[in-house]
Amino acid sequence: MIDRLRDSGVEDEIVLQAMNAVPRHFFVEEALASRAYDDLSLPIGSAQTISRPLTVARSCELARNQTSLKRVLEIGTGCGYQAAVLSRIAKEVYSIERIGSLLGSARVRLRSLNCHNVRVKHADGSSGLESLYPLDAIIVAAGAVDLPEHLIDLLSENGRLIIPLGRDKQFLTEVIKLKVGHELVTHEEVSFVPFLSGVVVK
Repeated sequence: MIDRLRDSGVEDEIVLQAMNAVPRHFFVEEALASRAYDDLSLPIGSAQTISRPLTVARSCELARNQTSLKRVLEIGTGCGYQAAVLSRIAKEVYSIERIGSLLGSARVRLRSLNCHNVRVKHADGSSGLESLYPLDAIIVAAGAVDLPEHLIDLLSENGRLIIPLGRDKQFLTEVIKLKVGHELVTHEEVSFVPFLSGVVVK
């Protein structure tokens, strides 16, 4: 998997080491374990998926931007895989998930892998995150039609929001917080479930 990521253009060795250290098969159902290291998104229940390895690596690489990350927010914990990768490249990781059943199983997996610097919470990404300011990076694992300005406000200067953005097609988008305003950089096409508000208990 790591060689394939390199061949696909991922250059950040810190991210590649983190991807290599996290057992992806641990985050999917046993029946899908043989496909865990293929460059595929796979179902994890509740109509959600674990993102393909290349998308996780690219998102982390863009978020890190060859710098040391102190505080990072992930919106959309899912099965916990990306949070586990982030735990190896950032000092503090905050991850929120709106679907309670997914959050519960992700918390167990992260604890089993000793990801003690990850804090998970049952919430969504629409509000109530002000206490996390300032963040070095935010990765959103859900597709948005419009740019969520409230998330940019949580970033420190030069911090990065990595989000799938678009209406008919989604593109992995890097939003760089500037001293005044922000800059958008559009990267490759991706496919994510929609960014939704509200929480689901089960």
